[in-house]
Amino acid sequence: MVILGLDPSLTCTGWGVIRTEGSRLTHIANGQIKTNTKAPMTERLALLHSGIAGVIARYGPDRAACEEVFVNENPKSTLKLAQARGSVLTACGSASLYVNEHAARLVKKAVVGTGSADKTQVAAMIKVLLPGAKVAGADAADALAVAIADAHLGRA
Repeated sequence: MVILGLDPSLTCTGWGVIRTEGSRLTHIANGQIKTNTKAPMTERLALLHSGIAGVIARYGPDRAACEEVFVNENPKSTLKLAQARGSVLTACGSASLYVNEHAARLVKKAVVGTGSADKTQVAAMIKVLLPGAKVAGADAADALAVAIADAHLGRA
């Protein structure tokens, strides 16, 4: 089973692809799609969509996984996150790729052992769980964490 993990953000969307064989996890690839903060919203969303569509076309995942939406204190930030997430999920839908959604606390608990883990702890566990993987950055590490959690928690 090949799983695409997604960590959507308007500024930098992380993605990670893993293979599962029983309880064995293997790193395939990971990366980040960064958008220009000065570009028009439509251009940024199109870049996220085409970037994830390209990842799907290249690695042919069997399913995808994404963190559930969470509400920030700033409604404007929440709206931007939702738009980025919608663009990324549309790329999955366009490829007929099923997407599991998991709460952020559940992802952290599945990977680190505690739902209150910080980004540093998540990144450290990615190195342990996927030895030798060169991780493109914090957002890519979070996306790999989503994929790993989905390998354990997924439903499709």
